[in-house]
Amino acid sequence: MLEPYLLSICAFLGGLGVTALVYRLGRKDGQTSVAVMLLAGVALTALASAAVGLFTYLADDATLRTLTFWNLGSLNGASYQRLWPLLLIASGVSLWLPRRAKALNALLLGESEARHLGIDVERLKRELVFCTALGVGAAVAAAGLIGFVGLVVPHLVRQVSGPDHRVLLPASLLAGASLLLFADLIARMALAPAELPIGIVTAFLGAPFFLYLLVRGRP
Repeated sequence: MLEPYLLSICAFLGGLGVTALVYRLGRKDGQTSVAVMLLAGVALTALASAAVGLFTYLADDATLRTLTFWNLGSLNGASYQRLWPLLLIASGVSLWLPRRAKALNALLLGESEARHLGIDVERLKRELVFCTALGVGAAVAAAGLIGFVGLVVPHLVRQVSGPDHRVLLPASLLAGASLLLFADLIARMALAPAELPIGIVTAFLGAPFFLYLLVRGRP
């Protein structure tokens, strides 16, 4: 009964476990260090990449092709069987995040200021970690690794709508979906009748923008 959804369940549990480990490594004396979390994330990403490399080495030809396309990201495997769990999770995340918009706005002032405004900062972080693991795990299970959407879209939307999360969150949701559809259209048309993995398209779009952000933010 659960067999069609095992991939989504395992992706969520794996994402939640790794995210919780990163969060735990970043905490000390009741406080969370973003720098330590980033370094822990880099280390665990390298470990996960090594594990994927091992599975790639051990895979047969058919599994190797599937694994390669999953690594590059693709919507080819879309089906109603995969859509329903993703739709339920995406709807839950989309409804929950805007409810925390005011708390996220307060957090923009800094953790200390947010606490003075009555925000339970550590609880908010835990909720965000869980929500992120849930949404990302389900998306990766359905479509593979499609990078840079979460980096490019919020920054572009913020330039237009401003930093208010009451507008930024729903606008980023719609803009992210639009960017994914646009990238999928390019992937299907660029080398027709062949189809590029969509992760390659989003990387070509997102990497230059990421470099632009680095250069612009440099003192």
